[in-house]
Amino acid sequence: MVQTIPATDIDLAQLSNLFGLERSDDPQFFREWQESVPELNNAEKQALDDVKADYWHLSRYTMLEPIVKLVILGPLLRLAGFYRSPFYLKAEEVVEIVSEDSGTVIRGRIDILVFKPQFWIVAIEAKKAAYSLEVGIPQALTYMMANPEATKPAFGFVTNGSEFIFLKLNKQEQPRYAESDLFSIKRGNDLYAVVSILKHLGRLAGESSI
Repeated sequence: MVQTIPATDIDLAQLSNLFGLERSDDPQFFREWQESVPELNNAEKQALDDVKADYWHLSRYTMLEPIVKLVILGPLLRLAGFYRSPFYLKAEEVVEIVSEDSGTVIRGRIDILVFKPQFWIVAIEAKKAAYSLEVGIPQALTYMMANPEATKPAFGFVTNGSEFIFLKLNKQEQPRYAESDLFSIKRGNDLYAVVSILKHLGRLAGESSI
């Protein structure tokens, strides 16, 4: 009998048991978030300063997922260039992955999917501000494993509005993933770094070099 598990209920141990997913500790595995990221111009930095000011104002009350997407995530994606060619966006995209050994199906909806035709660049999971990012990481990895392009790495981005983390998944042979450092809207110029990394991932996808 086939068992179906909601992606919201999955954890890293289950992904390991069902699909052999392993975490990579090789510092060379996920260099994309550290190398050759572009410098932002003054207008982009000012826009991010405005996003940060909006966050501080609105965070006096609990920010639910729709507010996180509207106030934080939307401006970041626009500044990263993901609203323009060659990229497209989908919201609430239904995906599922099947464990061939156990027949278990994991099904869920990606919050926001940034893609080129036949290639996913970033699967984004947004959580309410009160949630730890640890809640969203297994869910994002599940969606990334559903990427139809198995020969190229998939990237993920998880945020709760105040914290941000990038993920990389390589499905060739043994599925492996790695995480970036944790970025925070409350720490210095971390928003600048977040947008620079998003821009860099978009550039790599546009060049078809990953």
